[in-house]
Order: sequence, then C-alpha cells, then structure tokens
Amino acid sequence: MPTVGILALQGDFAAHAAAVELSGFAARQVRTAAQLGEVGALIIPGGESTTMLKLIEIENLTGPIQDFGKTKPIFGTCAGAILLARHVTNPSQFSFNLMDIEVERNGYGRQMDSTIGTLSLNGVETEAVFIRAPIIRQTGPLVKVLASYKGNPVLVEQGLHMAATFHPELATSNPVHKLFLERLR
Repeated sequence: MPTVGILALQGDFAAHAAAVELSGFAARQVRTAAQLGEVGALIIPGGESTTMLKLIEIENLTGPIQDFGKTKPIFGTCAGAILLARHVTNPSQFSFNLMDIEVERNGYGRQMDSTIGTLSLNGVETEAVFIRAPIIRQTGPLVKVLASYKGNPVLVEQGLHMAATFHPELATSNPVHKLFLERLR
C-alpha cells in the first residue's frame, strides 16, 4: 500500500497522520517536492488558507502539488478543501482547481461560531468539527456529495480527490479518513 503524505506546513498534520496510521497505512510528513514525490496520496490539512498558500509558495510546492493532483489522490480538509476548489470567495484567492467546487471561506462565521455537528456517512453517524469552516456553495456535475450539514455539502469527492469542510482528524473515530484511503487499496 502506498505511503500517505500529510502536507506539514501548517495545521494539525500530526492528527491526520495518526488517523492514517490507525487505518493501517504509513503516513509521512511532506514539506518538500522531493518528499511529495515519495508518497502515493496527499492530505492537505486545515489551517489558514492564505498562510498555507504563502508557505506552499516559499517551499516551491505550487507546481508539484498541481502536477501530483493530476494523477494521484488528494484529500483536503477545511483550508485544504479551499485549496482544492475551482473558485474561492470571501475573499477570492488562488486555488489548485482540482475539484469543480466553489467555496466560501469562513462561510459558517468567525472563530466563535465554530461548532461540532453530526453527519450521516454511509448510514453511520459521525461527528464533524467545524472551525471557521468554509461552505461549498456550488458543485459541478462530476462532484459527488457524500455528506451534508445544515443543507450544505460538507464532504465531496470528484475522481481521485475528496474534500471536507470540517476537521475529521479531530473526531473520536476516523470513518472519513478510511473512506479516502479505500481508494488506495
């Protein structure tokens, strides 16, 4: 099974690595293009998307991540979902355009509006931690909605890629990571 890379520039990459390892996969922190070339999938964690973009640029990872996403799976959570989008609002910013989704940054509100909700994923209830979470405002025809919250898609997939507007690494179980990792078996 391929090693799963966790972009380790900002965010709770250690919790993502733990969830990946609990699912039976090896996890590796990725900070360089060389490290990215050694993994079979990538998780882009939550954090602050503008800061993350600056760090990605400093590490010369913009092109390598775009190229990686053409042939290998990427899972973006919260800020990672923003970075995978086709279009970003509130405010507009660069994104990798790897998924046909339009995302509004901080769509549920400010830090004090953060919450824990419950989602149904394949008929099983799981918790979802929303921290300054984005909202997926539009999905393209090839995007499959896997879970919704308050009428909005919060977990989507398109081809190789998956995006969550919440933090599955903070949940008490890891069914969302397992769902992403199924594509690697």
